Amino acid sequence: MKSSLRRGHVNIEDVEPQVDCGRYRAKAIIGDLVTVRADIYRDGPAVLAATVRFRGPDDKRWSEARMVHVDNDRWTGAFRPDRIGVWEYGIEAWTDRFATWRRDLKARVEADQVMDLELQEGAQILEDHLRALPSSERKTVKQAIASLRAPAEQEGAASSFEDPRITAPLDEHIAELISKHHTRAGSSVTKPVLQLTVDRALARFGAWYEFFPRSTGHEGEHGTLTTAVDELDRIASMGFDIVYLPPIHPIGTTWRKGRNNSLDPGPADVGVPWAIGGEDGGHTAVHPDLGTIDDFDTFLKEADKRGLEIALDFAIQCSPDHPWVTEHPEWFMHRPDGSIKYAENPPKRYQDIYPINFDTEDREGLWRELKGILDFWIGHGVTIFRVDNPHTKALPFWEWAITTIKAEHPEVILLSEAFTRPKVMKGLAKIGFTQSYTYFTWRNTKAELTEYLTELAATDMAQYFKPNFFANTPDILHEYLQTGGRPAFKIRLVLAALLSPSYGIYSGYELCESTPVKPGSEEYLDSEKYQVSQRDYDAEGNLNRYVTRINRIRRAYPVLEHLTNLVFHDVDTPNLMAFSKSLPGETPILAVVNLNPYHWEEGTLTLNLEALGLDPWDTFKVHDLISDETYEWQGAQAYVRLDPFHEPAHVFRVLK
Repeated sequence: MKSSLRRGHVNIEDVEPQVDCGRYRAKAIIGDLVTVRADIYRDGPAVLAATVRFRGPDDKRWSEARMVHVDNDRWTGAFRPDRIGVWEYGIEAWTDRFATWRRDLKARVEADQVMDLELQEGAQILEDHLRALPSSERKTVKQAIASLRAPAEQEGAASSFEDPRITAPLDEHIAELISKHHTRAGSSVTKPVLQLTVDRALARFGAWYEFFPRSTGHEGEHGTLTTAVDELDRIASMGFDIVYLPPIHPIGTTWRKGRNNSLDPGPADVGVPWAIGGEDGGHTAVHPDLGTIDDFDTFLKEADKRGLEIALDFAIQCSPDHPWVTEHPEWFMHRPDGSIKYAENPPKRYQDIYPINFDTEDREGLWRELKGILDFWIGHGVTIFRVDNPHTKALPFWEWAITTIKAEHPEVILLSEAFTRPKVMKGLAKIGFTQSYTYFTWRNTKAELTEYLTELAATDMAQYFKPNFFANTPDILHEYLQTGGRPAFKIRLVLAALLSPSYGIYSGYELCESTPVKPGSEEYLDSEKYQVSQRDYDAEGNLNRYVTRINRIRRAYPVLEHLTNLVFHDVDTPNLMAFSKSLPGETPILAVVNLNPYHWEEGTLTLNLEALGLDPWDTFKVHDLISDETYEWQGAQAYVRLDPFHEPAHVFRVLK
């Protein structure tokens, strides 16, 4: 009977990265250096060796990267994924018999001990490894074995470092050979295998711009996908990477909302794009006022010519006129009187929207239909989706759908629009959403921003949660923007774009649109959700050039593509905030921002020089990429004064 007792002595614990004990996948970007850490130990003082084992999509064999001991039984190693998809990784650790023997040999020589038997043991260890060595190297090791087994020049005498029997096994080439080709008898391998989702670069770093195609018409006309092409040059010229479109599908007429959420729409009211579905189709149809599916394909090609990708909204809900209402009434929630229940978020009511019932008996049919929507648009070339309110849909569905979609199309990016409880937002990221909306909009003080960014960048959230800082949305106009004027829009732009690798703005931001529907509300007056809103983007006071400058800075400095390299610096006034991002071999970026949009602020900045790669007595220059001014500083402290009506922020490149 086969014994169930484990051989070997090595324990491997606390492996990182690992999300919820391996229940979910950690995340990385193609080309990242993925650092793997673990506690590795055994009984006794023997020398250990360990390696990170990893393999990419469709790889049959494991590759390896040696781990090194850091301190206190903590080990680290790394690998660099070169393809997108799901990677597997783990750790193998073993007792390095030859390194242990070699270490002890040195100690015995230094103690002038006689060790004829110990040398024979060393010869046996080397002999045990001959088969594991490349044939071209065996001769060298056999010579070392012969030296170890040679008789002592003087019987019973202590050995010395000049003894030929000692010099052979202490040769560094021999040590490296045996270390590289160790037999690994009794090794321990982590189980189960851990997994890592590797995405393309745009999954972490990108600038998003949201606009409604229906608002691109001329002289009050309803815009189309054809007129929307005219906006692409403007958006691309400002340095954006992704154009996000709200739903482009037919809009229902039953309970259609009028301007400013009125329940009494007029014949010209266009309805809310999220009330999806009508006589012209559902989630795979294009609103006839916007054009045809061929027009959409053309729009996608025109975006690609300008270096832009298109993100579509994926909203799992229907208008009362959606084809599913008659074809699959079992997919909806019904009231006691048999009527279908419309969506609510008390006190808000969405009479024009029917939510989906994920507890339907036809779960399989519903899930496959929903995945089919994504398949349809992927088939037309869309690989980025902004998902509306995923926290109100079944989490098991998302885990299945995302896992399946990513297995078939690893290039797909899914942005979770979930403004909800922290654990739910984290859970959505864990089950596979590529990026997540955040609480950034409601973090406006230095203390709030510092605490929140520290959580995102310096806790285990960094392993699986990739934030996207939208400065505004069609649903959210924060009080800070309502009252802070043009300086507030510049401040929040700098913070969103430089703190987070991914950020976004909704059209109208560059015009500083700031009027709420009523005091205390975060809804826009004359919200574009309910009407066509045509704009003059060249109007006086626009931020077009400012947005362009910030996006150019983002693209020019690779340190801004990351989050975990974020460091905060001390400023002795609460309304001045300073932070930097650095990487080895790259120019550091240091930002100092006045968070007070109403008044100038001054204070003393105390830099973390080590984070910037500077010595305490270095003289260095900082060049402001906004004002184009250069200052010479020395040491950790510098005086800063920022007037928000002139420029509310310094964005320095640090010149060593």
